[in-house]
Amino acid sequence: MQPGLSVDLFLAGAGVATGLATWIGGTAALRYAGRLPLIQAFSAGAVIGVALLDLAPEAIDLGRPWFAAGAILSLTAAGFMIYLVVDRLLISSEGGRAGRGHFGAGSLTLHSLLDGLGIGLGFQVSPAVGLVLACAVLAHDLADGMNTVTLSLAGSGAPKIARRWLLADALAPALGIALSRLITAPPQALALILAVFSGFFLYIGAGELLPASWARRPGPATTMATGLGLAMIWIVVRLAST
Repeated sequence: MQPGLSVDLFLAGAGVATGLATWIGGTAALRYAGRLPLIQAFSAGAVIGVALLDLAPEAIDLGRPWFAAGAILSLTAAGFMIYLVVDRLLISSEGGRAGRGHFGAGSLTLHSLLDGLGIGLGFQVSPAVGLVLACAVLAHDLADGMNTVTLSLAGSGAPKIARRWLLADALAPALGIALSRLITAPPQALALILAVFSGFFLYIGAGELLPASWARRPGPATTMATGLGLAMIWIVVRLAST
């Protein structure tokens, strides 16, 4: 089999696998919507873990030849503030609750698109880099699906809307992989994008999901769920880096 064909087959399989993982995670969140506070708490830990343990370090590593770590983290702070301002504008506007849910779920869906793009671009560097990225994305896509549904339900309260966002999120990695076969992005651009998105996710976890879960169900179980979400991402990142 030709090497180019082998890469294409692997990328197609990665797109299907990441989509299935996202769908399974989101379906579980929908099925157990009655336990939404615990799901929100777990998702908060997972989202914060992705920001601090995955996206920000990856942005610093990618941007190291061109940007200082402080500059990358400044963009993370800027992403946090951008999301905060937009989120509060949505809250204050008419129908803000639904808009907030769309914004959060849409942000995670765009992140999944960039995940797929990252897998494809990783293979442009080397098959080993692409494989590690694919494993990391696949491992945390379960949490991505849960997070997308959780944010959509928290904003709109409508399972039908949550399912639509879940479908979009499940298809996004495959679309990102397909786009990677058409474009070539410099690593410095990817570093800046990842830095901004790490700020987005910090706000989603710390500014939305943590307060919402605690307000609905204060207690040790909620705190433990957040710790489990954070621990899961830590394990995923450690396994992907070995």
